Amino acid sequence: MKTTLLRGVAAISAVAAFSLGLAAPAAAETDFPNRTIELVVPYQPGGGTDGLARTFADASRKHMSQSMVVVNRPGAGGAIGWTEVINAKPDGYKLAVLTVELLTLPHLGLAKFNYDDFQPIAQLNADPAAITVKADAPWNTIEEFLAAAKKSPESVRVGNSGNGSIWHLAAAALEDKTGAKFGHIPFQGAAPAVLALLGGHIEAVAVSPAEVSTYVQSGKLKMLMVMADQRVKGFEKVPTAKERGIDVSIGTWRGLGAPKNTPPEVMAKLREITAKTAAEPMMREAMDKLNLGYVYTDGAAFKATLAKDNAYYKDLITKLNIKP
Repeated sequence: MKTTLLRGVAAISAVAAFSLGLAAPAAAETDFPNRTIELVVPYQPGGGTDGLARTFADASRKHMSQSMVVVNRPGAGGAIGWTEVINAKPDGYKLAVLTVELLTLPHLGLAKFNYDDFQPIAQLNADPAAITVKADAPWNTIEEFLAAAKKSPESVRVGNSGNGSIWHLAAAALEDKTGAKFGHIPFQGAAPAVLALLGGHIEAVAVSPAEVSTYVQSGKLKMLMVMADQRVKGFEKVPTAKERGIDVSIGTWRGLGAPKNTPPEVMAKLREITAKTAAEPMMREAMDKLNLGYVYTDGAAFKATLAKDNAYYKDLITKLNIKP
């Protein structure tokens, strides 16, 4: 009888242990996050992407018990930071800020990843490219600027945020539509390109209004044109390319992504946190201050944008025969 009793206790213990084993992963998923989340920015500090990430990290504190820290991993036009996140454990604790370069770099042969190596969480922003020069530059209109680039090909140096970056493509698309020929100068992000412009090392940048707004407002730089369908809030006096007879509309977006095998329960929690954070007044106010265009779409809609833009940039790169 004693033996029978011991066997019964052992069986009950085994069932209990098995049940706990099954329950452990579910508990781990439902209490997500239970430690700090890293948000990787694949560019140097100071640009629009970095500003957006830091604002988001601050605003997210109201909607989760853990903190989110921004980690800058610049290099290779964004590929270094994205590759780090793609290769990270897919548990939701290392995320990336995604930009349109995620789509352009592979088509240029500069990266081996694909956009579907990420699960999109949400899109937070969209901004057009803008041509900006020093305030004391000899050109006051886009026509004067382009005339200089046609007269002396490649002498007008235009900075971008890296080979294959959207700002590189924007300047190349402008060349294609106008016959101008720029000297394309890559930097590890938009912020270093803008600093080079301020220092007189290049003649222009083809970056978003957000990344030059502080210097335009202080009178150090002047914006000649935005590559958008409509004039940009805060820069209402700056004409669009189409207003100047140039048929080009190109820009970037920014959003959040997680490694592709992140569990559905964790993705659902990340999207919930992101939706609440994006709706925070401080988020909107900070983005307005940074002159970042606010756009919010959820995971499914953002995934559709990725697929559509991937096809567009593949065709554009092929058509313009852009080489890194």
